Amino acid sequence: MTGASEKPVPYAPKRLLASIAGDVVGMEREAELVAVSLATGRHVVLEGPPGTGKSTLLRSIAAAAHVRLHFVEGNAELTPNRLVGHHDPALVLKDGYRPESFVAGPLAEAVRDGGLLYLEELNRIPEESINVLITALAEGELNVPRFGRIPAHPAFRLVAAMNPHDGVGTNRIGQAVYDRLCRVAVGYQDEPHERSIVRKICGLSEPTGHAQIDGHLYRRFSKIEAQQATTEIAVSLVRGTRTHPDLRIGSSVRGAIDMTLLAGELGDLRNGNDGDEVESRRVLLDAAIAALSGRIRVDEACDRAAEDIITELLDGILAARKKRAESSSEDDSGKAERPGQQAPQEPGRGRILSGDDARKAVEDAARRTNSRSEMQHQHGQRFDEASPDFGQVDEQTILELAGLDPDTTVAMLADMANATDVRLRAEARRLAARILLRMAKAGTTPRRGVRRMVRDYETLSGDLDLDATLDRSDGMATHTGEGLVTQSWTAAQRSICLLVDRSGSMSGKGLSMAAMAAASVVMAAGEHSDCSVIVFAKDSIVLQRQGQRRVSEELLGDILALRGKGVTDLALALRAARRELSKSPAREHVVILLGDGLATEGDDPLRAMRGIDRLHVLGTSNDLESTDATALLAARGNGRVRTVVSLRDLPVALNALLNEEADWQSR
Repeated sequence: MTGASEKPVPYAPKRLLASIAGDVVGMEREAELVAVSLATGRHVVLEGPPGTGKSTLLRSIAAAAHVRLHFVEGNAELTPNRLVGHHDPALVLKDGYRPESFVAGPLAEAVRDGGLLYLEELNRIPEESINVLITALAEGELNVPRFGRIPAHPAFRLVAAMNPHDGVGTNRIGQAVYDRLCRVAVGYQDEPHERSIVRKICGLSEPTGHAQIDGHLYRRFSKIEAQQATTEIAVSLVRGTRTHPDLRIGSSVRGAIDMTLLAGELGDLRNGNDGDEVESRRVLLDAAIAALSGRIRVDEACDRAAEDIITELLDGILAARKKRAESSSEDDSGKAERPGQQAPQEPGRGRILSGDDARKAVEDAARRTNSRSEMQHQHGQRFDEASPDFGQVDEQTILELAGLDPDTTVAMLADMANATDVRLRAEARRLAARILLRMAKAGTTPRRGVRRMVRDYETLSGDLDLDATLDRSDGMATHTGEGLVTQSWTAAQRSICLLVDRSGSMSGKGLSMAAMAAASVVMAAGEHSDCSVIVFAKDSIVLQRQGQRRVSEELLGDILALRGKGVTDLALALRAARRELSKSPAREHVVILLGDGLATEGDDPLRAMRGIDRLHVLGTSNDLESTDATALLAARGNGRVRTVVSLRDLPVALNALLNEEADWQSR
């Protein structure tokens, strides 16, 4: 790797940033971080959803630096041979391995010539292909079997991009690769910047002000005003698709660009400036459906069509704009909301929160703390022994109490983990995680493996494995298809989503059981598990996405912060689970529900189970109503019910369910 003290001329930060200033919008911070990373000899991974400008940023930097951009699209077909290079099979089978038989791939070319290698969709590349990057990143050279060493040019840089929120067909990036990359998170631009992007791409001028324009786009206003209003509506609509509870994937700003262009041409084609409000809405709706219906993805458990959701969002935005316009004409105080602001979500409706929204929900929950007097009243002498004074935790006493009565002790730790006393809160979370992880480890059997590269001697699908082919033929050239060996990438057999009830019925002891369940399911599935974790009450909060693996202590800390609260929308939680599982390439999609099985809000959960292959239930109550509900859910989900009333029961019960699942798959 290029040393930090070297200053490669192609990547001078000030010159690069000055050159690309007009090409990127709303990405000044990200551009600075990438520029200084490249200048100091670092390699970079850009993480963010599609349509946020990652490719635009890298193409602009490569052009400004006057270096060759080697663009590689990541997918399951990008084998090591295709990334590094390969020996021409015909020449090898004829003359054996010779230097002239080597055909350099994009990685070898970039290393040799000092180019900028841009790996798009890094997490879609097979693990074996990702691993070949490590030597080039760490040692500044590439070693090609049967060819030799290729030293890295001082200007060689790797910039990878990936969407961490999409788990469909993706693989986990190992720590060895992450340790050699600087990570730059790239999110959606804010609403004003997205409007600027749309106007720039569509060739529209920046507005001098915000006109209060309602639905009469093509009757009362000039074409320029109508285009400005259309831009604001299109951006608001696109942003609305990203948070709509019935959508698994929303649209990027590219959808707003297409909608703006289509609406402008449709308006001119149909009525020009003579249209009425109804026709204006029809123009916008037709343009929106054409631009967005193929970009968004409706949740598999939802019966609605994409067109219906787009219509709902558009009508809400138009109604809000019209109301603001009417209010503005009656109120000259200037207090009306700015046009283009996204219409509020339907009152009382639960949401599926992930990414930054999930993090904010955890942070908001953490602000609701327990005072020392409240915990003394709740736990009495036990709390006084565990915490003799402010900020103090007697670790030895807590460990002794946990050995005698883990349920009561960990329930107390769960309350202490939300203490107003900051030091007490931190120590309690550390101890709770330690105890829960130890108990989970003792009760589970790890399982390994999500995807792997395998050799194929029959169907001959994938890439030719020259070494295995020559070994099979004793080094003799083959002129027929017989004896050829290929390599292919195979997916996991099972992916798991843990659903944890955090409603009002799951306070105190239930909260500690929720944290224990998360620790157990991750450990039971193994180091390379493909599992997600969702906690739910009215809203469903995705704490660990499918294909992601968080630090266990952090995951447990988030669960402990989300204390029991509110109603239970189990149907929405099942839809959230289905959304996460659909991102996994595994053949079996399994949901494990921890809770009492009772829904107090939302739709019928039995109708929300479509697309879930199997549903197991870890019941937390022996009440007749609860046991009936959990039995019905498991029966409909072709799964099993295990009632757990103690922390010691939970990892054993969970492991039994996972072992049963493995037995079913092997039949």
